[in-house]
Amino acid sequence: MSSFGMVENQKPHAMLVPHPSQGHITPMLKLAKLLHHKGFHITFVNTQHNHSRLLKSQGANSLDRLPDFHFRAIPDGMPSSDSDAAQDVPSLCYSISHNCLAPLYDLILDINSNSTHDLPEVSCIIGDGIMTFTIVAARRFRIPIASFWTASACSFLGYMQYDKLVQLGLVPFKDEKFLTNGDLETTIEWIPPMQEIRLRDIPSYIRTTNKHDIMLNFYLQQFEAIHKTDAIIMNTFDSLEHHVLEALSSKLPPIYPIGPINPLVAELIHHHKLQQINSNLWKEQSQCMEWLDSKDPNSVVYVNFGSNTVMSPQQLLEFAWGLANSGKPFLWFMRPGIVEGKPAVLPAEFMAETEERGMLGSWCNQEEVLNHPSVGAFLTHSGWNSTMESMIGGVAMISWPFFADQPTNCRYCNTEWGNGMEIDNNVKRDEVEKLVRELMDGEKGEAMRGNAKEWKRKAEEACKLGGSSSTNLDRLVSVLLTNNAKNRHLF
Repeated sequence: MSSFGMVENQKPHAMLVPHPSQGHITPMLKLAKLLHHKGFHITFVNTQHNHSRLLKSQGANSLDRLPDFHFRAIPDGMPSSDSDAAQDVPSLCYSISHNCLAPLYDLILDINSNSTHDLPEVSCIIGDGIMTFTIVAARRFRIPIASFWTASACSFLGYMQYDKLVQLGLVPFKDEKFLTNGDLETTIEWIPPMQEIRLRDIPSYIRTTNKHDIMLNFYLQQFEAIHKTDAIIMNTFDSLEHHVLEALSSKLPPIYPIGPINPLVAELIHHHKLQQINSNLWKEQSQCMEWLDSKDPNSVVYVNFGSNTVMSPQQLLEFAWGLANSGKPFLWFMRPGIVEGKPAVLPAEFMAETEERGMLGSWCNQEEVLNHPSVGAFLTHSGWNSTMESMIGGVAMISWPFFADQPTNCRYCNTEWGNGMEIDNNVKRDEVEKLVRELMDGEKGEAMRGNAKEWKRKAEEACKLGGSSSTNLDRLVSVLLTNNAKNRHLF
């Protein structure tokens, strides 16, 4: 037997367990492809809800392309819901932390008890950074565990402050006035790499008056447990977040920054069937690429607020008329459920005015869109996948952060990386129009577009052979494959 507990000459077998939301599944699937390319048998574990959504969006046989790349499903404990809408985040996080460990145990037992040469025993687990029950499962089976943090390193450092903010009595807030009385502008001085960071720039789950708030306590729990993992993988690159990564490295298990993961996959993955395995939970609309082909270079505003943002009907109108009044061509994707409690309906006057220069849809391959030469700006929620894909495309951003890590990402785009502007949370059409015009035509926008191109160059450099992210991937694989470890301690 090898140190993995497997029959000699069997492939190593990595089980990957993403958080059950689009923004986490996408990078985790890309990591799975990279590990498969490096010689691993893969088991990718979605929740039953999202497994069904994938089959619906991608096709009944879409997940059966390779004999050593399998998809399995476990229940999330949630009641059944609309398959075209994202699940409620607090309810989902509470449910998975209480209901997913036992099904994961059963799945590992099932695989290991039926292991063969073609289906080796699970030799390591890659768990999402906020699915820390995977650490418990790995310890139970005495196999190594790595946690994949799919967001930014700066947001990781922000979440790490939750415990101290609670201890100091700053969180929870005393009453709801914190939203209007300036409390969120309070500057935090004890995080050296984060200069002049404000409470409003910290990941948003501190914005509560309830000490029993589900999301506040969920993240306190996750960050207590994540120190027990053997390694942390991050979808970022060294030159982008060097000082933050440096600060984190003294507090955490070994960190492997392997991002942006998209160009790393593009650099290494050329297996046709592997390329065809897709993670989109909504069906993509590819006709937008032909529409973009008809537009001038750098002329189009691409608009997409991601998989979880919810806005009011009035906010939708403000964005719509701001785009209309800017006079710029735009490509706007609105997934089902983006408007709270109602269908996303735009007025006939808006549709008539923008008919010649606007295109609307529900979902797309965002990476392809942001790499299209006609896209000149990105109106975004500042989710980390979107931020990374915007950098890879060399596209500057206008940010309207909604929740979680998005305020932190937005802050860094504005103040550290110089490739983004921020829209006030209480969005108004005049501001949307002004920022779109500034980013597309103004002097400040020109500087930001230049910074965006420079970050594109640095991201590509990190992912090339010998680059920092490519080298870190090889280091990670080497550690995962090490055969002289003691028991479960491979890292």
